[in-house]
Amino acid sequence: MSLADPVLLAVGLLVAAALAWAAVAAARRRAAALASAGVAPGGRARLGGVWFTIAGVAVLAVAVAGPAASVPVSRASGTVILAMDVSGSMAATDVTPSRLAAAKRAALSFINAQPDKVDIGVVAFQRGGLEAALPTADHATAAAAVGRLTTGGGTSLDDAILASLSAITHKTVSIGRNGSAPDIGYWPSATIVLFSDGQDQTGAASGGTGTGTGVAAAVAEKVGVHIDTVGVGTTAGTTVDVDGYHLFTALDVATLKSISQATGGTYHPASDASELNGIASSIDLRLTVTHEPLPLAGAFIALALVLLAAGAVLTVTRSGRVV
Repeated sequence: MSLADPVLLAVGLLVAAALAWAAVAAARRRAAALASAGVAPGGRARLGGVWFTIAGVAVLAVAVAGPAASVPVSRASGTVILAMDVSGSMAATDVTPSRLAAAKRAALSFINAQPDKVDIGVVAFQRGGLEAALPTADHATAAAAVGRLTTGGGTSLDDAILASLSAITHKTVSIGRNGSAPDIGYWPSATIVLFSDGQDQTGAASGGTGTGTGVAAAVAEKVGVHIDTVGVGTTAGTTVDVDGYHLFTALDVATLKSISQATGGTYHPASDASELNGIASSIDLRLTVTHEPLPLAGAFIALALVLLAAGAVLTVTRSGRVV
């Protein structure tokens, strides 16, 4: 059990302790006075109402402190990772107003269309991958992460996929130098949606040796994660300024299709990204257990009222007085 304000509990218990000390002191003085008068003191039953009242005050102190219990709650959920290409080529303006802006627009539309049962995370990838937001049922967090993205750096599609798998499994996923794939279990409840122009550079996720496009996709396929790709840009292409150089860049549909096909996913042009909105229906939901706080103040208040009422009843019946 946790407390929202332990200080209030301490104050309340001090008050209850002071009342108990005062009750004991008063009982002793009364017993001494009766003994000096040669009268046998009454039984302890006379103090029953007082002790019930003090117990009620102590329980009320617990209630005021805001007690809460952590209870397990089952939830059927799936996970979608939005892998967003923020490399320099995504600043190209062959789509209006830019490739990255178009990708962000499509991603935000996708987020808004997803049901609460889908946890959404965001991975912005340059070389090495950059985790932006872990999967969460709070879709506003994912939308805010997408909104903050800016371009810069190079692209490694393999590293983007591995970073997305790391976000799904909450473990660092990498390819061994000998090409060995990690054992990360089976995750049919997860899907990666990759927004990119398909411009790829050799991945750095295997310790700097490069794995080549497709190795990470094979890992995703092995663990049951589908990758849907969204192509952003035009095949005609355009030039873009990257670090002072004028570079030609064009949408590489073939690369993106090979990634999606290798994992049982689908390729979508950015203009048809609305087709992604129904992706949740293809996810095998998993049953997860989370712990959520259960407020207990109401129960403690009810118990305190019972004790205070019992104390009042005993006081009236045994002394004939309310006070």
